[in-house]
Amino acid sequence: MPICPIDIGRYGSDEIKKIFDEENRLQKMLDVEATLVEVLAELGEIPKEGVDKIREKANVKIVTIEKVKLKEKKTHHDIMAMVEVLAEECGDYGKYVHWGATSYDIVDTAWAVIIKDALEIIEKKLRELRDILCNLALKYKNLIMVGRTHGQHAIPITFGFKLAIYAAEIGRSLERLKEMKKRVLVGKMSGAVGTMASFGEKGMEIEKKVMEKLGIKPAEISTQIVCRDRLAELICWAAILASSLDRMATEIRNLQRTEILEVAEGFDIKAQVGSSTMPHKQNPVDCEKVSGLAKVLRGFVITALENIPLWHERDLTNSSSERFIIPHTFIILDEMITTMNHVFTNIRVFPERMKKNLEITKGAILTEAVMMALAKKGLGRQKAHELLRRISIKAINEGTTIKEELLKNEEIIKYLTKEEVENLMKFENYLGKTYELIDRAISYAVNQ
Repeated sequence: MPICPIDIGRYGSDEIKKIFDEENRLQKMLDVEATLVEVLAELGEIPKEGVDKIREKANVKIVTIEKVKLKEKKTHHDIMAMVEVLAEECGDYGKYVHWGATSYDIVDTAWAVIIKDALEIIEKKLRELRDILCNLALKYKNLIMVGRTHGQHAIPITFGFKLAIYAAEIGRSLERLKEMKKRVLVGKMSGAVGTMASFGEKGMEIEKKVMEKLGIKPAEISTQIVCRDRLAELICWAAILASSLDRMATEIRNLQRTEILEVAEGFDIKAQVGSSTMPHKQNPVDCEKVSGLAKVLRGFVITALENIPLWHERDLTNSSSERFIIPHTFIILDEMITTMNHVFTNIRVFPERMKKNLEITKGAILTEAVMMALAKKGLGRQKAHELLRRISIKAINEGTTIKEELLKNEEIIKYLTKEEVENLMKFENYLGKTYELIDRAISYAVNQ
C-alpha cells in the first residue's frame, strides 16, 4: 500500500514521476545493456547475430519487474538478477549480455540518462517561471512599495524591482544548471574498479560509443562507480534552487499578513476553503507548501555529501540512500517549481495597501534622502545623520510628520528650501536607478 505522499499522488507531476518509476528505471538499465552489446558487435568483440535478439528481449514487457524480483530473492543482487533474466530470455545469445561490464557501469549510466530526461522537465518549468517573473517585473515596474530591512520600513522600492531580483535569481539557477550538466550527465563503461581491463584494447572506444548512443558523455576517469561529487553537485544545486523558491514563497507569505496585505496568493472564491473552523481565512497554503518541501530537499544535501567518501574504489553505502534522494529530489523540485508558477501566475496585488503602508511612518522612510541632500549642501553626512535621527524621534514621540518637523527646524531651513523639502518627501523621487536595474536584471535572466 502507498505510504509516501509522492506515491499517493500528492506531490509531483505525472511526467516527472514517470521518469523515476520502477519500470522506467529497469528499462533504462536494459537499454544500457543492449547498447553495450550493439557496440561490442560493431567493434567485432562479439558476433553480430545476437544483437537484434538481445535488443528485442531488453524490454520490461519481457524482462519484467516481477521476474527480476523473483530472481533477486536467490541472487540477493538486483543487477545480477536483471542480467540473468535477460540472458535466459536471449537463449544462446545470452552469454554476450553484460560482457565485460560491472554492475555500476549499468546503474550509473542509466542514472545519467534518467537524470538527463528529468532535467529537461525541470529546466522547461524553470524557464517558464523565469518568464513569468520577468513579465511581472515589467508590469509592476512603477508600482512603489515599502522596502524593508530587519522587518522594518527602510526606503521605497517598486514591486517590479522585487520581482526582477527573483527573475535574476532564477537566471542564476539556470546558469548553474548549464554549467553543471557537463559534470553530472556522464556515464561509465569501464568495468571493475574502472580500469577497463575486462574490455581489453578497445576499452576506450567501447565506452565512447556506448555513451554517444545514449546521448551522454563518459566520465574522464572513474572507480567502479562514477565519483559521487557529481551527484552531490546536482543535489546541492537543487537545494539552492529550492531555497530560492522558499525565499520567494516566504516573502509572499509575509506580504500576505493581514497587517500588511500588499500581495496574496490567488484564491478560488467559489470553492476554496481557508480553514476548517474559521470561514474568513485565506491562507497562503501554496507558499507554505513550498517552504515546507524546501526543508526536506535541503536535508538531502547531507546525504549526498556523505556519499562522496566511499571505501577504496567503492562500497555500497551510497546505493540505498540514492534510491531515495535522487528521485525524491527531482519530484519535490518539480512540485515546488510548478507551485510557484501557479502562485505568480495568479498572484493578487493590492496597490492601495502599498500606498497606505508607505505612509505609515509619516515620511520617515525618506529621511535618508534628506540626509544626503543636507550632506551635499555642506552640512556633512555624519551631522546630517544625527540631525535626522533626532527629528525622526521627535516626530514619533509627538505624532507629527517628518515634513512638519523638517520645515520648523532652524538648521534644516538653513540648507533646504520649502520646495526642496517637498520634493524630498515624494516617494517617486527617491528610487535611484530602480528602473535601469530592473532592465539589467531582466536582460541577464532572459539570456540564461
